[in-house]
Amino acid sequence: MNEKALGSPQETAVCAQGSGVASKYPFTLDQGGIKGLGSERSIIVCISDIHLGADDEYAEIQKNRGPLTNFLRKLRLAPNVKELVIAGDLLDEWFVPVDRDTYRGKSQKEFVQSIAKNNKNVIDAFNDIIRDGKIKLTYVPGNHDLLITAENVQSIMPGISQARDVQGLGTYTPDNRPEIAIEHGHRYNFFCAPDPLSNSAIIPGAISPPGYFFTRIATTSVMEGMPKQGTSRPTIVPNSLGESQELTYIYWKTWNELMNELPIRQGFKEKIIKTNIDGFTETYAMSDLFPRQANVGAPIEMNLFKGILENWDERQVLNNVAVRIPVRKALIGASSAAETDEQANVQYFQNPDSDKRIVVFGHSHEPRIITSDTHDGLKAIYANSGTWIDKNRCPMTFVVIVPRRHERHVGLYRYATDGSITEMDSAELSGF
Repeated sequence: MNEKALGSPQETAVCAQGSGVASKYPFTLDQGGIKGLGSERSIIVCISDIHLGADDEYAEIQKNRGPLTNFLRKLRLAPNVKELVIAGDLLDEWFVPVDRDTYRGKSQKEFVQSIAKNNKNVIDAFNDIIRDGKIKLTYVPGNHDLLITAENVQSIMPGISQARDVQGLGTYTPDNRPEIAIEHGHRYNFFCAPDPLSNSAIIPGAISPPGYFFTRIATTSVMEGMPKQGTSRPTIVPNSLGESQELTYIYWKTWNELMNELPIRQGFKEKIIKTNIDGFTETYAMSDLFPRQANVGAPIEMNLFKGILENWDERQVLNNVAVRIPVRKALIGASSAAETDEQANVQYFQNPDSDKRIVVFGHSHEPRIITSDTHDGLKAIYANSGTWIDKNRCPMTFVVIVPRRHERHVGLYRYATDGSITEMDSAELSGF
């Protein structure tokens, strides 16, 4: 899942140390612009993982909401910025305690509007940028907002551009910049990519993956102060019934380890997880989500998400994954930020069908820049834009791409509450 306990105090992301080489075009929000660019409006700014919530009792961004608003207000006046891209998880319908109906018995549109009301200054700042018409604002879906429709995003930000392919996913290539790809990164995550298959027999049309349910439980754990003594759960042991069963055991083990890190007080079989979202109407227990085993050596069976291991390849096809990820690798690497980073290399730079040389993801909440080579020997840059949530060791980060003649400059920056900007890392490409 690799969102680092999804905003809990367990966040382990650290600020990148950088290469030690300053960018040729250090980013600034001063109205005088960036030295060397004059009045040229060409810069692309990427932010992600803002996680605006409908209720401040549990929303992940509160303290950083003011600085974000100030950042956007200054960005609006920056003379060199051409595009602002939101690379997923702008709105949050996952980080909700288990005892709450996410939409509060109302429609998705009303839920989205309640997020806008609770974060009015932020949404107003985005809308000011849209209305000005000088900076193109583009939204790309993330996993925490994968169900939210384009129409409902438009309802709170009229005129925003949206990059979408299948439901809950999108990749954006900025205008006249075919070498760049920007997406959230959850497309490649076993627990977070849309899953239209595993529950289709019981809930037709549902696409919510297991990560949705994990996040609901994790939110409750955070709100309960991550109790040291969580509820007990049945133990499952490996059997000798083949690879599929071995993978099912790994799936159970992943769930079990995550729940050990984020325990809750409620009982394993207690019906606590309210849904009323994505076609789910029942109230579920943790036992509905965990694999089960009647006795030692018996088959390990699934309740919800039955067949999720076997249908992974088909799920990747439906989700437009260019290079298939083996199910074992996807399952084991699901909690690794490094695995998210690696998929930029696998899906783009080492893919002979791809011409991308700059890829930006969010999702992991770990900001960084990694340089590598493409399949045909050209230098490439991957950047992760980090997050703006409060509980992160390195929040309020963003990526800046400066296309300049035959060069492309990529910078990773951090915004501070006093309005200052620190360059964390940078890299550049040539040969365009």
